Amino acid sequence: MSDWTIRPERPVDFPAIRKVLVAAFGEDTVADGVDRIRASWIYRPETSLVAVSDGEVVGHVMITGCTLTNGAGEHEVAMLTPLAVSPERQRRGIGAALVRAALAGAEGAREPFVMLEGSPEYYGALGFVPARKHGIELDHPVPDWAPPDAVQVYLLPAYDPADPTLRGAITYPPVYG
Repeated sequence: MSDWTIRPERPVDFPAIRKVLVAAFGEDTVADGVDRIRASWIYRPETSLVAVSDGEVVGHVMITGCTLTNGAGEHEVAMLTPLAVSPERQRRGIGAALVRAALAGAEGAREPFVMLEGSPEYYGALGFVPARKHGIELDHPVPDWAPPDAVQVYLLPAYDPADPTLRGAITYPPVYG
């Protein structure tokens, strides 16, 4: 049994979330990005979640929006970023539970898939697969330091493999810098 619960983030949580992000990533860049996300059209409060233990925020995840472009035009799709757990609370299942809860929210919103850039080993264990296998790529090169299959998708029940509008190039919104 876990000693933490997952719930939607609240404005009162923002300073504690920032603290978790800085501790998990070792610098302010991701936390600053989350602040920009919250001020933009891609913010989805219903899938911005925290893990709380004894009243303290110990983890955070967001599903935001990005753009999928193909011959049928531009479509908003879901993207998971970032996932963070306080370093002293890592390797206890909090991150995986946050991802599963966020995916359940995306499924409830009838999203066809959730994409991300991250560790194929970690996210693959949670059911993510290489996006390129489903005709989804970034509109820019993956950084040299990233694994080749860092761009991944989690297919949800609304995904229709015959729908050509669900293939194309992912563009990150300007909020990502």
